[in-house]
Amino acid sequence: MTNTNYPSATPQNEPPRQNKSNKGLLIGVLVAALLGTWGYLLWDKNKSGEQIQAANVQGESYMTQRDSLKLMYDEAEVRLDSITGANNNLQGDKSELQKQIESNRNEIKRILNDKNATAADLKKAQGMIANLNTQLASLEQEVARLTGENQELTANNTQLSTEKVVLEQNLQTSASEKEALASTVDVGSTFSAANFSITPVNEKKNGKEKTTSTAKRVDKMVVAFDVENRIARSGPADMYIIVTAPDGQVVSDPSLQSATLTTRTDGDKPYTTKVPIDYEQGTRKNVSFPIRQEDFQRGDYKIEIYHNGFKIGEGVRTLKKGGLFG
Repeated sequence: MTNTNYPSATPQNEPPRQNKSNKGLLIGVLVAALLGTWGYLLWDKNKSGEQIQAANVQGESYMTQRDSLKLMYDEAEVRLDSITGANNNLQGDKSELQKQIESNRNEIKRILNDKNATAADLKKAQGMIANLNTQLASLEQEVARLTGENQELTANNTQLSTEKVVLEQNLQTSASEKEALASTVDVGSTFSAANFSITPVNEKKNGKEKTTSTAKRVDKMVVAFDVENRIARSGPADMYIIVTAPDGQVVSDPSLQSATLTTRTDGDKPYTTKVPIDYEQGTRKNVSFPIRQEDFQRGDYKIEIYHNGFKIGEGVRTLKKGGLFG
């Protein structure tokens, strides 16, 4: 048997084979762990991305809801301005409904202007805006009712104004007719004079009176006439006497009241005396009174009688120059 110096192949190679196997197993474990880590990281990244995306969607939804509510509120504001602008009468004392609307508006504004408002707050604002629109509908009905009443009042006022104008015209017509009637009655109540006479009288020392036409012997002239009027009422009346002497001057009797008479046709005229009478309606009354003068002139004496501003009678009496035995 031959001996050699080379070792046997199998016994010498066993340890290296075991080391190689362990090394491969370790590498596999490391690879698996690495792959697991990468998988987890990828899954975690995807999960975070989904969360971020969900948060973005939620934020966008939140902003969209706020903007939508803001738009709804702005439309309600425009509607309210239109309603209140249609009727200025609503700007006076506020009704209970207007006070509620004002309160809701303030609360809605507060929520929409709050940057930290929650979804619950926005939901509350949404409900309040819906309620606000309901209140605006009620306010529109109230405005429509008030507008109708105002139109009816305006129509009534127009009718009353027209009736007032007609009434005033009727009153003016009635006043004019009344004035014309009064003027007619006034003119119609003027007396008429008849049986006019002028008698020159000489008064004797023994008290007897004698008619004379000699100027120097006349102590007085007695004027007499009858007056009558069927519509003149019973009561006092004044007769104005104007005596004009031959020299053209109006005789002024010192014992009688003299002044100026405003006539309806001849202007202002001085009169000799005013004779008051007491008249009884529907009767004829005789008027007689004396005219005295210190010295009567020779010539024509003109006597005029006025009543109610109208001349109702006149006459002339001539006095002569006396002879030796007058």
